[in-house]
Amino acid sequence: MIRTTKDDSTGVLIVEPGTERLTAANATQFKEEVVACIDAGENMLVIDLSQTGFVDSSGIGALVGVLKRLGSRGEVVVCGLGSDVRRMFEITRMNRVFTAHTDRAAAVSALAATL
Repeated sequence: MIRTTKDDSTGVLIVEPGTERLTAANATQFKEEVVACIDAGENMLVIDLSQTGFVDSSGIGALVGVLKRLGSRGEVVVCGLGSDVRRMFEITRMNRVFTAHTDRAAAVSALAATL
């Protein structure tokens, strides 16, 4: 389901959900796949939602689960939020939990600055 790319210069892992809709139908699988990356040692993640046009409460829950699994061992940021996804983040106040960047390059750059 997910697609991952490692930024060679920074070591940041970029995760794309690989779906237009992150919902109850696929949120568990998404979370399990990202958690497997964390368990394999990845600790700086960018979740790129630019190709995901809709996220429901289960999708938000999966993102929170990823954040909890990582804990204080690293950082997760999101990028590429479309208007509907941004609205869901605002409604659920996840915009206060996750740092959001306009695009992948900005997100990677911001994480690299924390290294």
